[in-house]
Amino acid sequence: MRRTLAMILAATTVALPVAAGPAQAAGKQPGDRLVTARAETPALFDDEAGGDADADDPAIWVNPRDRARSRVIGTAKNGGLRVYDLAGREVQAIATPADGRFNNVDIVTGFRLGKLTTDLAVVTDRGRDQLRFYRINPATSRLEDVTVADPPLLFSADQAEVEQQATGYGLATHGDLAVVSRRHTTRLGFFRLRASGGKVTYTRRETLDLPKSFRLPNGTTWQPCGDPGEDPQVEGMVIDTRANVLYASQEDVGLWRIDLRTKRRSIVERVAEYGVPFSADCTLDTEHDPGYGGRIHADVEGATLYEDYLLVSSQGDSRFFVYDRRTNRPLSSFAVVDGPAADGVQHSDGAAATPARLPGYPKGLLVLHDGENTPDGGRVSTGFKFVDWRALGLR
Repeated sequence: MRRTLAMILAATTVALPVAAGPAQAAGKQPGDRLVTARAETPALFDDEAGGDADADDPAIWVNPRDRARSRVIGTAKNGGLRVYDLAGREVQAIATPADGRFNNVDIVTGFRLGKLTTDLAVVTDRGRDQLRFYRINPATSRLEDVTVADPPLLFSADQAEVEQQATGYGLATHGDLAVVSRRHTTRLGFFRLRASGGKVTYTRRETLDLPKSFRLPNGTTWQPCGDPGEDPQVEGMVIDTRANVLYASQEDVGLWRIDLRTKRRSIVERVAEYGVPFSADCTLDTEHDPGYGGRIHADVEGATLYEDYLLVSSQGDSRFFVYDRRTNRPLSSFAVVDGPAADGVQHSDGAAATPARLPGYPKGLLVLHDGENTPDGGRVSTGFKFVDWRALGLR
């Protein structure tokens, strides 16, 4: 997640179609549906007293034996993994290994582990450039580490390269496939998950590099600004198993739709800042916005699916957009505001949804990262908000 965005010119280019109209101003817009959360998790604090815990990405596991004992699993970066019940209460905490930093999490169901078929929570450890795996015990709803003793590096050639922290970042899984993005780059890695001696490991099958600069309709080229050597990275991702498609949020560019068979790609929607010029200190020159962007204010972040819908987070203005899953046609937008049970959602990163009928959520559950949890007592506070799907007014 990066909350600062500006632009630089670059030589490597790719052409994209033009979006109609100039970028909208940040903030809630007319037509947004305003919803409130039904529950929230305990605040996490990113300081020494709080164990450097910083909420980031959630996943939802539906217990096949007892849906009331389903779990929400959230990454807390240096604070490891946090596991919550459906009321938002923390029921388990898992520490990172030495030098670990847990970034994103996803669920694999029906994984064959020796003679056992089980569900896994898969985590990107960006501190160590590895994946980690946790079996979810259906009898206890607790997570158990089943990672091999020495998992391979995802992208780095050696430990010295790991220390540069261009490491595993975003994550999407299905079956034995894990798609992992590489921090500070445009690279996606495709990994095969496999059992090994009762544990889980992986091998890299191929990589795909998304564009890092873009030819604009006015003939110039544009690239999102970052620190020297940093390209526009991907974090939020989700796999549409119906269409065999990966949706990937390139934070300062837009939401990509990538065919997993052919690797052909197209943009669902670009960020509002797309093509906007900038000053020498990377400040956006919005007075000269050429109008090539969409509605999403960078960063474009958490992507998730619910039946016929695709949802994505517009982190820059704390809004969410809903698309038709099949056609990618825009349908609606919403914001999560303060309510009687929880405060609203700001600068949301990860998102997860399930249509499963759960106690308190008869039409399904939407879990959203909250980047500015309140009240915060003057400390950096984050957490997760639980939203009843019915509140979105979609189905």
